[in-house]
Amino acid sequence: MFDMDGLLVDTEPAWYDVECAVMARLGGPWTPADQEALLGGSMSRTVVYLLARAEHPVPPAVVESWLVEGMCDRLRQGISVRPGARELLDGLAAAGVPTALVSSSYRVLVDAVLAEVGHHRFAFSVSGDEVRRPKPHPEGYLRAAAALGVEPRWCVVLEDSDNGAAAGVAAGFPTVCVPSVVPIPAGPGRLPRESLLAITPEWLATVPGTVPVPVPVPPAA
Repeated sequence: MFDMDGLLVDTEPAWYDVECAVMARLGGPWTPADQEALLGGSMSRTVVYLLARAEHPVPPAVVESWLVEGMCDRLRQGISVRPGARELLDGLAAAGVPTALVSSSYRVLVDAVLAEVGHHRFAFSVSGDEVRRPKPHPEGYLRAAAALGVEPRWCVVLEDSDNGAAAGVAAGFPTVCVPSVVPIPAGPGRLPRESLLAITPEWLATVPGTVPVPVPVPPAA
């Protein structure tokens, strides 16, 4: 189970730029600390946070539309896939391990990323506007497990934020923490890794709580 922003694709700098632009329209300040406070959270939480700092507030739906439209524009300019992401996904596919994408971003943004990364790489995806309770609630991850027909103990979550890691742990999944913008606090069920380059199907098969997965053996030279 893969998170998207910050883990699979390097979109957090784009989110920061878009949030700065929206905050400028609202007449309030925005700093990296503000982005860090929202990392991995829901759109609704972001909108509330922005409006709490606005000198010229507008309806929440307007702020939401500014954020989504701004990110759509940025994604059309190009998407940077995080180092090791494609290799890990290809390795899992070769091993016969199904994968799902579970994001707090809205479907229009998820689809834009999947168009770049490859829809075929994921058996299922769920976006932030398709759940009633976004991260750090586990609903998205539990929905993905149900769609794949697997028990939580057979799953592994990969996340880059504290909110996302909390969702994975709450779902009962071992959660691999690969920080992007800020460190992820340690805790039960959280396994730190420095990057996706340090994660392989063989290593994932050793994560406590998971079942072994068949890893193909390279042919003899």
